[in-house]
Amino acid sequence: MARRKFTREFKVSAVNLVNEKGYTIPEAAKSLGVDPNCVRYWVGQLSDEPGMRPSGDGALAAEVQRLRKENARLLIEREILKKAAAFFAREQP
Repeated sequence: MARRKFTREFKVSAVNLVNEKGYTIPEAAKSLGVDPNCVRYWVGQLSDEPGMRPSGDGALAAEVQRLRKENARLLIEREILKKAAAFFAREQP
């Protein structure tokens, strides 16, 4: 099977679906008929360019996802610190 080549304009439109329209990567890939890993790679590659930053619903979705990851990490850290404080409190004579 021959490898498909996509134009820059096609890749930019795929990134815009994710960044500006609020599509998830699998939704954008399905609507365009490409593999989700391709769209994920394009988003990572092209989002660093000027004018390609997330905006609109895509920016909101990206920010929510980032904050959820950060919140999960902070909850884990808090639990570790609670356990460490309880451990050291028990050790004091």
